[in-house]
Amino acid sequence: MARVSFQTTPPARFASTWVKRWGPTLGIWGVGAGTTALFLLSVTPVVKQGLLINIPMLGSYYEDKTPASDKPF
Repeated sequence: MARVSFQTTPPARFASTWVKRWGPTLGIWGVGAGTTALFLLSVTPVVKQGLLINIPMLGSYYEDKTPASDKPF
């Protein structure tokens, strides 16, 4: 006759297992979503002046060099 033995796992292992399993996936999706949001919002003045111009090497790309006489508004 065979004996059945049950082993319980401590609850603290669940959190570390969950983080190990889903952490990299959620990190990749988070970076992708953030990049997409930044790309889509890059045309708004608030994001352009507040964030994109302050990036050290890319700031000059986002600066508005159009003279005031050529702007319609």
